[in-house]
Amino acid sequence: MIIQKRLHITNGSSLTNNLQELNINGDFLTWNEMLCEGPTISQIDSSEFIETRRAFLHTEYKIDSDAYNFKDELSKLNNIDNYTEIVLWFEYDLFCHINLIAAISLLRQKHIELPVFLVCSGRVANSTELKGLSELNQDQLLQHYNDKILLTHKDLELAETLWGIYCGKDHNLLKPYIVTSSSFTYLSNCLKAHLERFPDSKSGLDILEYNLLEIVKNNTIKSKHHLLGYALNYQGFYGFGDMQLERMIDQLSLFLVENDAGISLNDKGNLALLNKQNYAKKINNDIAFGGVKRLDFQFDKAQNKLIKPLTNVH
Repeated sequence: MIIQKRLHITNGSSLTNNLQELNINGDFLTWNEMLCEGPTISQIDSSEFIETRRAFLHTEYKIDSDAYNFKDELSKLNNIDNYTEIVLWFEYDLFCHINLIAAISLLRQKHIELPVFLVCSGRVANSTELKGLSELNQDQLLQHYNDKILLTHKDLELAETLWGIYCGKDHNLLKPYIVTSSSFTYLSNCLKAHLERFPDSKSGLDILEYNLLEIVKNNTIKSKHHLLGYALNYQGFYGFGDMQLERMIDQLSLFLVENDAGISLNDKGNLALLNKQNYAKKINNDIAFGGVKRLDFQFDKAQNKLIKPLTNVH
C-alpha cells in the first residue's frame, strides 16, 4: 500500500500554524510573499527573482533583507520525491491569486508531475461575507480540506500562462481569461480587480483609491487608523494587508485634511471624485505590477481595457 505523503503550500504563517494545530498530515511550505506588488521575474527559482523581490520589499516596505527567507522555503521543493501529492491553500482575493498562479508556475518550472489539489476559501455556508482561510473555524477548515479540488492539466497550464502574462508588458492579454472556465472559482473577479487597480483614465485614481476617498466623503473618519479599518473591510477582491493599504492612504494625503475633528476631503479630493482632473502623476504611485509599472497604463472604463496615457504616447 502506498503511503500518502502530502506537501501543503499555504498562503501564510497564520494558516500554517492553524493547520499544524489541526494535525493535518504532511509537510508545509509557507508562501510568505506578496507578488501582487513589485517587479517579478517569470523564472521564480532563480537568483534574479530572489534579489529583485528582496530589493523591492526592502525599498518599499523596509523589510530587512536578512528576514526574507523565501528561498529557504522554496528549497523544500528540492526533495519532491518524498511526496505523493501537493495541496495548495489560497484564498479568493487578488493577493492570493497572484501568489497561487506563481506557485503553480514554479511547480511546472521544476517539472513536478504530482497531483495538485486546491483548497480555496471564499463563500461559506450561512455567511453573506467572503471568508479568508484563517477566518474559518476548525470544522469549516477541515470541510474545505475534505472538499479540495484536483486541478486538471488545463488548470495548471492556465495558471502558468497567466503568470507569464503578469510578468510581461501587456496586461490586456489577461482580458480573454476573465471568461475562461476553470477550477479557479474566483479567478474572473481577481483579473477584473487587477485591471482596475491601474489609474482611471479620467480621475487618475485606481478603484481602491477612489473607494478610499468615497469612504472619507460618506463617513465620519476620526484618524488614518480608523480609515485603515474601513479600507481593510471594504476592499472587495483585493485582499491587501495593513502595510499595503497604509501606504496607499499616505499617498492620498494631497486629497485629505487631517485635524482634531478627524479626516475630510479637501477641494482636490472632491474634484478627483467628480473626474474633473487626472491626478495620476500627482499621486505618483509608480509601483510595479509584475512586468509593468503602474503609471505605464490607465484603465479606460468605456473601452474596458488598459490604455497608454497620452503623456506616454511619444
